[in-house]
Amino acid sequence: MTAHVNGIDVRYRVAGDGPAVVLVHGLGEDGGAWERQQREMAGWRTYAYDLRGHGGSGRGNGEGSLDQLREDLLEFLRQVSGPAVCVGFSLGGAVVLAAAAVAPDLVTGAVVFGTSTVVGKAAVEFYEERIRLVRNGDRQRLAEVMRADTVAALHRTDVDVDAVTARRMAAVGDGAGYANAAAAMAGLRERPLTPALADITCPVVVVGAAEDAFCPRKAAEIMLDGLRGAACEVRYEEIPGAGHLMNVERPGEVTDRLVAALESMGSGTG
Repeated sequence: MTAHVNGIDVRYRVAGDGPAVVLVHGLGEDGGAWERQQREMAGWRTYAYDLRGHGGSGRGNGEGSLDQLREDLLEFLRQVSGPAVCVGFSLGGAVVLAAAAVAPDLVTGAVVFGTSTVVGKAAVEFYEERIRLVRNGDRQRLAEVMRADTVAALHRTDVDVDAVTARRMAAVGDGAGYANAAAAMAGLRERPLTPALADITCPVVVVGAAEDAFCPRKAAEIMLDGLRGAACEVRYEEIPGAGHLMNVERPGEVTDRLVAALESMGSGTG
């Protein structure tokens, strides 16, 4: 389905029936990353939309900022799903937390997987290199880098890396939306999201992966420290034996943790 949201056409997938849950994917993915959760969580009305410039969503006037991606989510909540528990992975988690900090009437709960609210110098260089590849139009080199990034984001050795990479390359299309989102993540060095966490009032569940090299436990601790100053309930959980792409390696565990989080927030099946 498609909705006109914040100046762009946004593609989304909807499934199930019950309390609303909005699913926000990570960098270099699209809403299809949540396919298993949407299939297995029939007791919730789940919405998985494609971020600006990813999948079937337009890029429009991409500002390369987390603020714009946050406003996209808030408009989606206003126009399509209504108030909802919002779930995000990696970049999507940062978008969810940014929205929760400013719109408690729309974000009734937040569940974030593999998320960081501040990035360091090495991460900025990582994002800037990928932005350059997109701007230079070197899609072959971008595919090679995407494959290397996929390998680095996995812990298990039995995953079909080429298949995962192909899905990710299809999700980024011409790469412009990918570069836009990478710029938004790079911006977290100069403007960390961490201070805004103190304004969150809804329940938050933070889920990490034990072998995550991109968002390690240190990133979770920074987030948790920021959230402990907020007037909200906070819980941390960890998925063993998984790297950053935990929903590729341990999708069943991700679903179980998500369902438990929703139930703990009072968002039981309808």
